[in-house]
Amino acid sequence: MGTFSIFLLLIVIVAFLLIVVIMVQNPKGGGLSTSFGGGGTQQLG
Repeated sequence: MGTFSIFLLLIVIVAFLLIVVIMVQNPKGGGLSTSFGGGGTQQLG
């Protein structure tokens, strides 16, 4: 494996972990759509 392959694999793993964390934090049906929609802006303000 070259350096690019290792870097690409690392990005995929990190992205998957971020998706899992978001889904666990939003168990009430919304999932990814609420985190990028109105739910995310309410937490910031």
